[in-house]
Amino acid sequence: MSALQNFKRAGHSPTLFAAFLYFAFSCCIWVLNGALAPFISESFQLSPAQKGLMLSIPIMAGALMRFPLGVLSQYIGRKNATLVEMSLIAVAMLYGFFMVKRYDDLLAMGVLLGIAGASFGVALSLGAGWFPPQYKGLAMGLVGAGNVGTAVSVLVAPPLAQAFGWQTVYAFAAAAILVPMVVMVLFAKEPPDVDAHASLREHVACLFEKDGWAFSLIYGVTFGGFIGLTTFLPTYYHDQFGVSKVQAGQLTMLAAFMGAAVRVAGGWMSDRWGGVNMLTLVLVVVAVSLAAVGLAGSSLALTTLLLIVCFAALGAGNGALFQLVPLRWPAATAVAGSMIGEIGALGGGLVPNLMGLSKQYAGTYLWGFVVFAVLAVLMLGVMRVMQIRWTRTWAEKGGRARGHASLSAKANLASAKLNPLRGRP
Repeated sequence: MSALQNFKRAGHSPTLFAAFLYFAFSCCIWVLNGALAPFISESFQLSPAQKGLMLSIPIMAGALMRFPLGVLSQYIGRKNATLVEMSLIAVAMLYGFFMVKRYDDLLAMGVLLGIAGASFGVALSLGAGWFPPQYKGLAMGLVGAGNVGTAVSVLVAPPLAQAFGWQTVYAFAAAAILVPMVVMVLFAKEPPDVDAHASLREHVACLFEKDGWAFSLIYGVTFGGFIGLTTFLPTYYHDQFGVSKVQAGQLTMLAAFMGAAVRVAGGWMSDRWGGVNMLTLVLVVVAVSLAAVGLAGSSLALTTLLLIVCFAALGAGNGALFQLVPLRWPAATAVAGSMIGEIGALGGGLVPNLMGLSKQYAGTYLWGFVVFAVLAVLMLGVMRVMQIRWTRTWAEKGGRARGHASLSAKANLASAKLNPLRGRP
């Protein structure tokens, strides 16, 4: 209890909650086409390759929008950036309700769904911005647990689509996004951890560093795998095992919820054990479990169990990686997080396409799972090479926070202490 109280006193809990809610609703809307895929596929009579393209576009569009939103947030503030984004989401959902009539319209809707996927870096930086380095992993894990929105989407959207029609779900989403907007306006406060005098070049410095690209590639497996599989699994369960559209969403929810919940534990454990150590374990488990899922295509129970294990590892990996990001870029976490999230989420766009192409041309989903498992092994090798320099410069052995804060982190904390609103609702 004392540890929890210390954590709450160290930051600003209302902002943390507002960031979590914003990210959760955004994730829910981002994967709507995946949750509705069995209904949409039936309506438009899509081939496996067309399904893969439809499911990958929201992921890739969301990835490409993350970095611009992160840069914008450095200049207008993260709170203001979230309000701009949520307003655009509401407009996009109305387009989906009124304008989607053909397959081409559906692909355009996928691009608009990407607006919701842009929220990641800004949400994590906003929620964790009030917290000192030793609590960053837990704070980011709590905000990142907003990934549970994907589980809510695949659980709630299919019954709504069955009762009211799949396009009407877009209208429900347009109304729902008003909830996090109101909470953001009333409770969130902009953190003081940004250097207001930094140039654009300084803000985007992570683009020109090997560490930024290494983190992005690793995140392409952990978060890319999470969002890509969440989007694809309703289709996989429905096509592979013949379950109903609603049951496909329920089975996907089991895995997605596990991934979102374990993200918090991943951040918390990484604060203590080290993000590098945690990611090593994660990538091994992901590779083994994905290959096993591909081989277990005849057993619904075994497939579901293996996917739950895989998603638990993916969630822990997401928390672990973002324990490291604020240690590496303490004054530009929003931009760095958005850049890493952007490139990483593009990995998620590979998953539905890999699966669709594997099914259409090989007659099985096996090779899609195997290719992604191989990517996890390759990223393990990349990290083990890079971590030698990381632990000599900005992190302690295993990826823990150093015992002393960097000069920029100290300045941020001093600024927070001088702010009379700090720690108050």
